[in-house]
Amino acid sequence: MDETRVVLRPATADDFWLFERQAVDPDAAGTFNWSGFRDIRATRRRFDENGLITPDGGCLVVQVDDAAAGTVVWTKVHYGTPAWWCWNVGISLLPEHRGKGVGTLAQRHLVAYLFDTTPVQRVEAYTDVDNTAEQRALEKAGFTREGVLRATQFREARWRDLVMYSLVRP
Repeated sequence: MDETRVVLRPATADDFWLFERQAVDPDAAGTFNWSGFRDIRATRRRFDENGLITPDGGCLVVQVDDAAAGTVVWTKVHYGTPAWWCWNVGISLLPEHRGKGVGTLAQRHLVAYLFDTTPVQRVEAYTDVDNTAEQRALEKAGFTREGVLRATQFREARWRDLVMYSLVRP
């Protein structure tokens, strides 16, 4: 996929169909992101308060050409003192945009944005051990596999293992 076709942008009020679909449609969230129904009103309140972007994290819309294709998120994670932190990132693409290279490009764009706008040294991501498509996307985006986090995510009525990835500022 042409890198210029995939862009990240702040959410607008017109994007709430996307957030609603991700909150109530298991297929839209995808097997590895679905963990039950979510209250879309909470997302609306956060949007009204801060546009879904704060000093501790945020959410941007992934756009392919003129279509909203999903979202990317980032959250500040601390390791010990407040000065020791990194970003943890994630992605959720609608089914019609999966398997086309959009995830790799969106995550590459997100990392570039975070390195350009914050003093972060490390960006990390994790995914289900069975989510080989996301593992490939992270590796293509420049992430390095670090190891397995055992029994850390509850999904489909059981605790699941996750694979941790990271990318360090060049």
